[in-house]
Amino acid sequence: MTLRTLVATTILISLSSTAAFPQAKPSSNIPHLEKQGTATQLIVEGKPYLVLGAELNNSSASSMEYMRPLWPKIAATNLNTVLATVSWELMEPEEGRFDFSLVDGLIQDARRNNLRLIVIWFGSWKNGKSTYQPVWVKTNQQRFPLIQDEKGKGLPTLTTLSDANRDADSRAFAALMKHIREVDGDTHTVIMMQVENEVGVLGPSRDHSPVANQAFAGPVPKQFMDYLQQRRDTLIPELRERWKAAGFKTSGSWEEVFGAGVETDELFMAWNYARYVGHVAAAGKAEYPLPMFVNTWLRQGKFKPLEDMPGGYPSGGPLPQVMDAWKAGAPAIDILAPDVHVPNYSDWCAWYMQSGNPLFIPESRGDARGVAHAITTAGKYDGIGYSPFGIDRLANPDGELAKGYQVLSQVAPLILERQGLGKVTAVLVDAESPRAKVRLGDYLIEARFARRSQDPNEPVAVPVDTVAGLFIQLGPDDYAIVARSMSVYFESAADPTQSVGLATVDEGQFVDGRWVPGRRLNGDETPDWRALWFAGDRYTIQKVKLYRYR
Repeated sequence: MTLRTLVATTILISLSSTAAFPQAKPSSNIPHLEKQGTATQLIVEGKPYLVLGAELNNSSASSMEYMRPLWPKIAATNLNTVLATVSWELMEPEEGRFDFSLVDGLIQDARRNNLRLIVIWFGSWKNGKSTYQPVWVKTNQQRFPLIQDEKGKGLPTLTTLSDANRDADSRAFAALMKHIREVDGDTHTVIMMQVENEVGVLGPSRDHSPVANQAFAGPVPKQFMDYLQQRRDTLIPELRERWKAAGFKTSGSWEEVFGAGVETDELFMAWNYARYVGHVAAAGKAEYPLPMFVNTWLRQGKFKPLEDMPGGYPSGGPLPQVMDAWKAGAPAIDILAPDVHVPNYSDWCAWYMQSGNPLFIPESRGDARGVAHAITTAGKYDGIGYSPFGIDRLANPDGELAKGYQVLSQVAPLILERQGLGKVTAVLVDAESPRAKVRLGDYLIEARFARRSQDPNEPVAVPVDTVAGLFIQLGPDDYAIVARSMSVYFESAADPTQSVGLATVDEGQFVDGRWVPGRRLNGDETPDWRALWFAGDRYTIQKVKLYRYR
């Protein structure tokens, strides 16, 4: 097929598949990222937007029939955003012939259910393997070469060191972004894009194909060396220490500059994945510059020792220790995002906020602990949003996720107004770490985990192992607090000799941004007349006005 024929075919298919949509002119106000204080926020329709999301199972969006009964259940779970896949193999079944019918179906059905979309591009890689690319790519390994292990055996994974692989993926992704712009450029149903999925080499710690071996033995690219030298004192500590141990060399092969070992193998792969994925993202942004992120299969640490070394987890993915390689090699990527399926959630949030990286959690859990993580992501870590994996099974209007998102959606405007400005924070507490104290404004706030109240009339709490407390400063002495299974105490941070009293305590809800009070709480509902009590069956909101006395 000639280039002219390929372009003509692409145009014809694009026109035919968009017939169900009005031809949209791209808006100048497309979703984008903006800084507010120390936070980075997602802006949708001119306003900050907190993603209360969930991700579909990998193959769900490949069938509109399968999705049809799911949409109402998803909407009833109080999400505002669905993460859904678009696979290269279904979108470009023959080279140069694009079929956007599934993309159109996703956008139309999301609109019907008042939901936004984050589209996941299953292009060259998914979970470290190449399983979603077209048959015409899979079956032509001479043109589209694979990674090889130490023995020269091919793996079912496209190599990063192939212009043909990269350019074919880039053309397809650019066609997808062009189509989304044409059908959604004014409506903004699609608000972000995930480029590829959990990339990296599984098995060996790096690609051992001849072209990869040659690149590994060759000089570290000047672009990366320039980046390192310009940021020598602010690099991620693991990388800086490795470079320092090898003598801070400014040129040489990968092992000469960073030393021998699987850590250098991983850094080499990180650079090459970043260059490849960054190229794909840049091609897409040239058509429609939505915010774009890559997600990460994390190292498992002590929880799964066999998956704690490069190759046990995908080697070269954007983990914290190689974050600088990704920032240097893929400037078109806006966010490096962790898929957190391990217990030490707070650690990963802190690690992924390094070097000014915005925090977004595209995959995690959707149970009671997941709701606590969602609250903490938004309140403590200035997060753009949270998304548990597998909404197909989690969709339930009476489930933990639905109840948690219902409350979080009420206070989302308050959170977004204060992110990055030191006026909102959150804590996690559990049976092992039952107390946490933070400062907000002129007060120290202590959360104490409790499964049940000491009041015999209080309903028995639903057993939960981790809960969150969200603290929002409304004024010098006024706070809104979202919590569950805890008591909350206040101390004066400005003058420790002062005691803090509860002037008023109201439970209630925010309805369309307006506070609607319920009961005025006092006495039995405020332990020791100085603390707030939150029952264990669900998250609730209380507003408190404090005063100080001696």
